[in-house]
Amino acid sequence: MRNLRKHLIEGGKVQAELIQAYQAAERRALLLDYDGTLVPFMGEPKLAQPDAELMDLLRGLGAVAGNEVVMVSGRARRDLDEWFGELPVSLVAEHGVWLRHKGGEWRRLRTLTTEWKEAVRPLLQLYVDRLPGALLEEKEFTLAWHYRRADPEQGPIRAKELVDDLAAHTRNIDVQVLEGNNVIEVRNTGVTKGTAAMEWVTSYAPDFILAIGDDWTDEDLFRALPSTAFSVRVGMANTAAQYFLPDHRSVRLVLRELREATRERLSQIPSGAARVTPSSSARPGVQ
Repeated sequence: MRNLRKHLIEGGKVQAELIQAYQAAERRALLLDYDGTLVPFMGEPKLAQPDAELMDLLRGLGAVAGNEVVMVSGRARRDLDEWFGELPVSLVAEHGVWLRHKGGEWRRLRTLTTEWKEAVRPLLQLYVDRLPGALLEEKEFTLAWHYRRADPEQGPIRAKELVDDLAAHTRNIDVQVLEGNNVIEVRNTGVTKGTAAMEWVTSYAPDFILAIGDDWTDEDLFRALPSTAFSVRVGMANTAAQYFLPDHRSVRLVLRELREATRERLSQIPSGAARVTPSSSARPGVQ
């Protein structure tokens, strides 16, 4: 992993190398995490809903012919469907369990079981009871123990205790424990953001890839990508990514620059030449 990475924004401008590669490409994959990457973290997951600016930005990028925008999230598919189901983007839910191509139906990457939940749920609930402000979130193939609203000193202590207890409790169960940003998640083994993202890389064969994420579940994605990809970690941490950005606001700045780069490229195409135009599935939005 690299400790020293290049900031993707210099002097208030996105690095020219990224913009030039984006403009030169005909097939582009934008692989984007959600929480902590496109929106700030909130006290409860349900409060971190996308705002109008983000929706317009994703709609604009997804409508460009040649762009494949993929939301690669740990969120449940019901959340992604509710918020982004009408946008011209593809979706990955529960860190790679569920995939939905743009305009298509959800499908599972592999056969999974939920029988392990009965053994793990009581332990997580015990830690909810032990820590005021903690909550348990249940997804189709994931259990998540959140402690963002808990006491900032007690939360990390209880989280470490929970991870230790889970290690012993799940020794003979086919699951893995993920330590995220103020959350501990338990899920089936063998499914990651990296395996899900490679579905698009393999089938779509893009000549430009940009991947952005903010925690260690995104490291699976960064490691799976070819060396030519632009990988970006949000926040300071040891990472396999090539670049870093400080927060979700800087991520949006980069995406706005890419949208503007598309318009600039179109304006330079001679009259009568073949043009890259928005797809017919795009819905009108404020530009």
